[in-house]
Amino acid sequence: MSSSIRPAVAGLITVVLALGLALAGLRPAPAAAAAAEPVWTQTTITTPDGITLLTDVLHPADMPAEEGPRPVLLIVSPYLGDEGGTDWSKRFTDFFYGAYDGEGLFANGWSVVQVHTRGTSGSTGCLDILGVGEQTDIVTAVEWVDDQPWADGIAMYGKSYDANTGAAALANSPRGLDAVIAQAIGPDRYRATHNDRVRLLQSLAYPATYRLSGEANMSTASDPEYTLNALTHTAYCSPDEVNHFRDDETIPFWTIRDFPERAEGTTIPTFITAGYLDNATNIGGGALDLFNALEGPKHLWIGWWDHVRGNDTIGTCDQYSEGCTFAMGRDSWFAETTAFLERHVKGTSLAELPDYPDYTVAAQTSDGTWRSEDSLPAADTVFTDMRLRGGVYVDDGTGRGSADSSLGAGGVLSTGSLTDGVWTFGDPYAERTHLAGIPVATMLIDPTLPRANVVVNLYDVAPDGRATMITRGAGMVDAVGTEVITMWPTDWVFEPGHRLAVRVSDANTENYIHVPTNADVQVVSGQVELPMLPSARVSDLAGDPAPRLESYLQRAPFDVSSLLVAETLSSFLR
Repeated sequence: MSSSIRPAVAGLITVVLALGLALAGLRPAPAAAAAAEPVWTQTTITTPDGITLLTDVLHPADMPAEEGPRPVLLIVSPYLGDEGGTDWSKRFTDFFYGAYDGEGLFANGWSVVQVHTRGTSGSTGCLDILGVGEQTDIVTAVEWVDDQPWADGIAMYGKSYDANTGAAALANSPRGLDAVIAQAIGPDRYRATHNDRVRLLQSLAYPATYRLSGEANMSTASDPEYTLNALTHTAYCSPDEVNHFRDDETIPFWTIRDFPERAEGTTIPTFITAGYLDNATNIGGGALDLFNALEGPKHLWIGWWDHVRGNDTIGTCDQYSEGCTFAMGRDSWFAETTAFLERHVKGTSLAELPDYPDYTVAAQTSDGTWRSEDSLPAADTVFTDMRLRGGVYVDDGTGRGSADSSLGAGGVLSTGSLTDGVWTFGDPYAERTHLAGIPVATMLIDPTLPRANVVVNLYDVAPDGRATMITRGAGMVDAVGTEVITMWPTDWVFEPGHRLAVRVSDANTENYIHVPTNADVQVVSGQVELPMLPSARVSDLAGDPAPRLESYLQRAPFDVSSLLVAETLSSFLR
């Protein structure tokens, strides 16, 4: 394709969300008023390995390229072929027009560049799903923008996959990148699809779903070269896909995609969101690890929501009117991220930015309240060990962890047993007790056969015997020995009279793809390290309970018998 083909003036339209969000009734909150329409041109960028990347360039109508430097918001994504090459993708018009109190980016002097990753829409090459090739695309895109005479400052923006391209950028530190906003990320691609060799249901999306999305968005009006590029992706790209199904996290295929490890010490300012109930990018996929690896200015929203954007609302709602119900529970996404961009891309002083977040972490706990933390886990976290009982379970691949299908990647309804496995119950808490961080189970396991499944679930058990899962983790064991399972981050308050329970079993079929051994597995002994806050936190941030938290608390609990509790009490070691 030649440079600057298919110029067009694009109108403001409704953003079409992913199918799962549409079914949930979630919509990006619309802006308060109509914003200036950008002028769209298309060009291509050539990577060092010879791939051509289809690229949309959007300038404010009253500020063409020749008008001089301006800040640029960059999207690097496989999801930009929505219009089949006949128009620019409207994936993030909610933010383009919602920022700056509804005035929008274009009205405030920003340009937008959208780069289609290799193997998708009108770009050439093979779909690489955040591997070496796609990381080359990301670095090339950032540095191409940095080389443009009209560019003065660059921020990357995205959600889910195109938030992970931002995480990849943090791991590669391309020239000219000033800030990253990444919502709903799973930046360690192995842990986003596997839990210590146990595959997550969400991993079924790789890679076929993304390949299909890259090829399906064409029409008779599509540019011929766009159509040719799209149709030829499958023909020569399939052989490498097998690596997505290898469960050895030490192979180069996975280590090159471990962005928390590779971004250690990066100082690029970053704003991240992560949800404990996210079915698409599970909370155990490295979001908190990436956040903690960064050494520059950083902010995190973390709480009990699913796969949503910071500005998503329930039903039709105007972001700038009263009565909006926000999917994360806060109404300040546009205000805080606008201030973040002003500060770190344009260099505006903090004194001029009253909406700039004055916290590092905005954390929503299980009671729906919001608090600020300087770090997560918090610096004053106290670790308590809970001794686990021994016992035997059958690795038959039929159990499930919760009556709700959520709490991590997956989301498939299951009818398996909720009470099988080896249980350990603690005594009821005498006072409100707050668990916040990453629990770790260390067990001596004796399997009958190799590749035996081991799943650990933590529960809050109410006085009436109703158990609600608060986190999980899984692994495989080949021979007798110590198995360490690092569970997923959680933030949960136990009310007085409630107790903690730990269940070791073979399966959470609503979340994992288990290959059972159909043989006995013995839990010889073990303990769980629990990160506890030493005193009750005070809610000091505005925000409401996420609607998904409320539905989870209604649907997730199931009954455990008083006899089971009485027979399986534990003792705390410290």
